[in-house]
Amino acid sequence: MRRVFILFAFLAFMTSATYAQRLAYVDSEYILKHIPEYVSAQKHLDDLATNWQEEVDRQYGEIEKLYKAYQNDQVLLNDDMRRRREDEIVNKEREVKEFQRQKFGYEGELYKERIRLVQPIQDRVAKAIQDIANNQGLDIILDKGSEVTFLFANPKLDKSNDIITKLGFKPDPNLSN
Repeated sequence: MRRVFILFAFLAFMTSATYAQRLAYVDSEYILKHIPEYVSAQKHLDDLATNWQEEVDRQYGEIEKLYKAYQNDQVLLNDDMRRRREDEIVNKEREVKEFQRQKFGYEGELYKERIRLVQPIQDRVAKAIQDIANNQGLDIILDKGSEVTFLFANPKLDKSNDIITKLGFKPDPNLSN
């Protein structure tokens, strides 16, 4: 009986605490689509990644040609020549992997470029969200575009267009959030 009372008291407390908080949500992906700087930065990053990936693919193609030539010539090569050709292939693979790491790896060039281009935009969005929350007396703002799962979201609670307006842009009714 005591457990039931404690459970009931806990649920009553949580329910009253929930009603005391004002919450809203935003769709960060939808907001970012309205910022021309972000769209431009994303295109630039995509182009960089595509160019670098094409270079990686080209280099791996060269390695494949070296390997096929080695396989064809293997029976004709002495041990020293065979070892040099194998070393050449292994070194080229190592170079390509290093290139990939420098471009795509953690804190690689693509990561640094993303931070340089996107971080200031994300900071402006975060500041606008904080301003809207303070001005409208909101306690919690969730991001619909992130890992949070919404089983239902009342559109009245969506503050995405308020954020877009706060950032100085006009919400586009053709973009869905």
